[in-house]
Amino acid sequence: MNRWIWQRGLLCTLLAALLLAGCGGMGGSGGTRPGTSGSQDLEPSAQGREVVMYALGLIGTDYRFGGKNPEAGLDCSGMVSYIYGQATRVKVSGSAADIARKGRSVDGGRLRPGDLVFFNTMNRPRSHVGIYIGDRRFVHAPSRNGQVRIDRLDSRYFASRFEEGRTYFD
Repeated sequence: MNRWIWQRGLLCTLLAALLLAGCGGMGGSGGTRPGTSGSQDLEPSAQGREVVMYALGLIGTDYRFGGKNPEAGLDCSGMVSYIYGQATRVKVSGSAADIARKGRSVDGGRLRPGDLVFFNTMNRPRSHVGIYIGDRRFVHAPSRNGQVRIDRLDSRYFASRFEEGRTYFD
């Protein structure tokens, strides 16, 4: 069991290093939608890097409505609250909509790894939240298919439901 945990941690660390290596582009295009052609990721903050590392370490964790820790399972807002608390000691809590009320708005073309991305997935504004990890990808805890995973912002499903990005970092 310990070997499996060690191997999973090593794999996540290597994956994070590869992802963050591709996040060092300068600039970024304007526009409100993420993932438009020509946009490049901005350099992540130190806190953003930590958030991404923790998020990648939770890939495969089971979904549970109202879940707030990996042992019991996570929902989207519980995942964000857990990761931000563990990685940066930044306190975020409540529903995805509650979390969206805080932080600072970020144009979709200027997202940095560690920023939060919000979606309307239930005919309700800001009903889902994920953590942007770079290269138009994000980690989230969807109820469908039941595990924390990576998806693309520019996929048909999420691109049509994207509402905003927000940051809690300078």
